[in-house]
Amino acid sequence: MNSEALHDRPRHSGTAPAARPATPADAESIVRLRSAFVLAEPLTEEWIVRAGAGLAARLAPGDDARACVVDAPDGALASCALALLHPVLPEPASPSGRAARVHAVVTHPSWRRRGHARSALAALLDRLRAERVSPVEADASGASVALLRASGFCGDPTPTRMTWPKPPVRGRVDEGSGKVWLPPEQYAETVMKATGFACVLFTDLHDRPVQLHGVYSATHPWQLAGGTMDPGERPWETAVRECREETGIELSGPPRLLATVYGLPGTEWPYSTMGLVFDGGRLDEGQLRDIVLDPREHDEVRVLPLPEWRALMPPRDFARLGAVLEARRTGVAAYFDTWDWGTE
Repeated sequence: MNSEALHDRPRHSGTAPAARPATPADAESIVRLRSAFVLAEPLTEEWIVRAGAGLAARLAPGDDARACVVDAPDGALASCALALLHPVLPEPASPSGRAARVHAVVTHPSWRRRGHARSALAALLDRLRAERVSPVEADASGASVALLRASGFCGDPTPTRMTWPKPPVRGRVDEGSGKVWLPPEQYAETVMKATGFACVLFTDLHDRPVQLHGVYSATHPWQLAGGTMDPGERPWETAVRECREETGIELSGPPRLLATVYGLPGTEWPYSTMGLVFDGGRLDEGQLRDIVLDPREHDEVRVLPLPEWRALMPPRDFARLGAVLEARRTGVAAYFDTWDWGTE
């Protein structure tokens, strides 16, 4: 995924892909997604069929399963969020006498980082709210923890329990100062959140920047090779992986940092953005011809002198490109802290 994709993929309210309520016909596809990409040990085909039949019955009107899904263009499921209801004693926190556990929020790898999981989970939670189902708990692990927290869940994600909505904040009060010391997991919810990316500057032998044309972004059409960091990745590992996926080029290192990039949150995205731009080196004519694009991400490679990029890019993108190229020329890493959200 390209670094600029963080700004332009439909991952926030208003542009996220539409989710729909699941029907019994979706049951086996939901089971297959959960088996392949959630469970530590995937189900056998026999168990997939058995679980699919059981879920189909439970997705029927009046039964205890609720799910929302996002369809892929080919008709398969791109993403789903599944919850199962169970009875509890009626009380103020659970007036309907029904609670729920979210058993799976999963997106097929081909459709990740496009806002599908966020859309499916939001639709599922809206449906549970409308039915006055409370409390809602979730099985959380790996990348799903951040998504669940962003949706209002909180608590200890290990081994599995998170609850929604959030309980009152509790902490230790310092008798001398009156300051409240929160438990680490609650304090972590109060600090600034940021998403990370890493990308690579390539030029040709004449130091003209090489950029890729994104098929999904009208706001940031021309982009450096790179993308959002996956959980557990270090920035250089992200740059190597994304460069391979987007161009077919295998970076050998050692990493040479050209710039640190920071952007404030805004209307397009609720988190700050922090990223590193590395030097990918100079490509000759043969290497440029050998670039292999992922058609889901980019449809063109272009090489131009820096001044000719100005008319093709938003001002802040062009300013960033200029700062990175200057860092390459001088050998002094750039600090670019005005790549903000929603300012153009």
